[in-house]
Amino acid sequence: MNRKPPDKAGRKPGSAKGSGFGANRKPPKKGHDPKAAAKRAALNALKRAKRQADRAGVKLSDWEGEFLGSVTDRLKTYGRAFGDPEKGAPGQALSALQTVKLKEIAAKAKGEKKDLKRRPFRRKGKT
Repeated sequence: MNRKPPDKAGRKPGSAKGSGFGANRKPPKKGHDPKAAAKRAALNALKRAKRQADRAGVKLSDWEGEFLGSVTDRLKTYGRAFGDPEKGAPGQALSALQTVKLKEIAAKAKGEKKDLKRRPFRRKGKT
């Protein structure tokens, strides 16, 4: 057999310390903050949705306008728009439901139609 014995540290040959998953990744750039990036991305998405609605002439409901304004204020003040850490992923600026609502508002601003509503199962045979 052509097997080499393990080195002093007990590692197999060719498996140097530091090799493996993520060994070739560069360290994060100095000044790179993932929380700040998530905050900027969320603020840009809010601005984009409002701008698209204004340009398309789509009338947002009072609730939708208030939602966009309050979420923007909370992002600027606290860096995230929700208080309970269980409602969103760590490092994210918007909770899961806020993200869904923002996507719905953006789709409404683009003029995209809603998906078909679900229908209950029907019996086969009689129509």
